[in-house]
Amino acid sequence: MAMQHFLSTESWSQHSLQEMIDFAKALKNNKFQPLLKEKSVALLFFNPSLRTRTSFELGVHQLGGQAVILQPGKDAWPIEFELGSIMDGEAEEHIKEVAQVLSSYCDLIAVRAFPKFESWQEDRQDKLIKSLAHFSSVPVINMETITHPCQELAHIMALQENLGDLKGKKYVLTWTYHPKPLNTAVANSALMIASKFGMDVTLLCPNDDYVLDEHYMALGQSYSAQHGHQLTVSHDIDSAYQGADVVYAKSWGALPYFGQWEKEKPIRDQYKHFMVDEAKMAKTNNALFSHCLPLRRNIKASDEVVDSKNCIAIEEAGNRLHVQKSIMNTLINHS
Repeated sequence: MAMQHFLSTESWSQHSLQEMIDFAKALKNNKFQPLLKEKSVALLFFNPSLRTRTSFELGVHQLGGQAVILQPGKDAWPIEFELGSIMDGEAEEHIKEVAQVLSSYCDLIAVRAFPKFESWQEDRQDKLIKSLAHFSSVPVINMETITHPCQELAHIMALQENLGDLKGKKYVLTWTYHPKPLNTAVANSALMIASKFGMDVTLLCPNDDYVLDEHYMALGQSYSAQHGHQLTVSHDIDSAYQGADVVYAKSWGALPYFGQWEKEKPIRDQYKHFMVDEAKMAKTNNALFSHCLPLRRNIKASDEVVDSKNCIAIEEAGNRLHVQKSIMNTLINHS
């Protein structure tokens, strides 16, 4: 088989993703397997992490491998990603050399790099991880850029463990308030994976400015159509929550205001009432609630919702360990 990367679930079939989830379920019951014995994994963190770093580092260890943690600009040299650039700024080395050197040392490279939040037309190209994958001779995993594919698998795994077959279940991806504009990565990913796995998806957001990028909306619509559904966009809280089986909350900044966040803030501040609370959840079909974490309590969701028996956010976070081990095994041992 040709070498594969795990940059986005867009390039993986539902069947292949389900195989990785199924193997993750097996690993959950038998954590220590020598699947990465004598293998090494470079973990590049351009941004902070709690769950991602912990789960990847432990996952490599539990599979018998060696993880190398790097933070470019802190404990590793700043990196340039533009081709043909004149490197007279902060960057000390180019991604061409970084990718080739790490590929000569390691069997797999994983990267976490958020957008710059200055221009969505620039950020949506996801140049950093695509450049690394292009110049790397070993598989590359996306630990979150403008999508978060590892979170997607952990999310679906948790939903399957609680609901069984997901086809036809009403899935509400709701925007929630946050005092700062955030990345759309998890929202993009939730939309893709829920629709790819046959759920009846509603995107709930304050207005059209908060609708996600057209690329992910088109994918969501296409996946939905394959299962006989239509992706729904709603700005009405009551109708969106009505009869929902799953409520997934996430904050994100409005794309038309990228680089002009001071103009977006007064608009965002009007919608604090989008917080997930007991009254909204009471409109659902006893829905599960989840969030990728970290979660600001009583801003994104109330204490009552987060502490309820229907909240599976901790279970979803725990599944990150198992799905990432499954992904690493697939990339290293089956491609």
